[in-house]
Amino acid sequence: MKAREIMTPNPACCTPETPARDVALQMDAWDCGCIPVVSDNGSRRLLGVVTDRDLAVRGLARGGDGETLVRDLMSREVSCCTPETDAKEVERIMAERQVRRVPVVDDDGCCTGMIAQADLARFTEQRALREKELAHVVEAVSQHNADSRADAEIGVIRGVARDM
Repeated sequence: MKAREIMTPNPACCTPETPARDVALQMDAWDCGCIPVVSDNGSRRLLGVVTDRDLAVRGLARGGDGETLVRDLMSREVSCCTPETDAKEVERIMAERQVRRVPVVDDDGCCTGMIAQADLARFTEQRALREKELAHVVEAVSQHNADSRADAEIGVIRGVARDM
């Protein structure tokens, strides 16, 4: 499965000049904890991300307020993926970088989506269900073969007994 199949497309974004209060309102409205920070020229080129933790720790805990600009709070070092990245690679990025969200960018570095742990959990759950279904199919096929083999063996035994 590819990132484009599990990502939230066209996520809410902000610019470096957005006040923290507005970002917090976006997070509330979109029910998310991370907003991509994009260039303000309309291209949506990813510059970083701002998380609810950034607002609390880099903002409020350090004396900031609702008017503090995102440029002073955002994380600039961001691990991204492309729409074609395999979901297992996204899992690896999250685990290795210990992040809960990964922005999805196109070839021009523009933000096209966001993948959260919950998206991966749904993917993993679907994969587990598919694997479980496959296991049931293999079991059913194997059982069917075993029954057929047993029937054939019983037929041979009956045939031998008849011949005696």
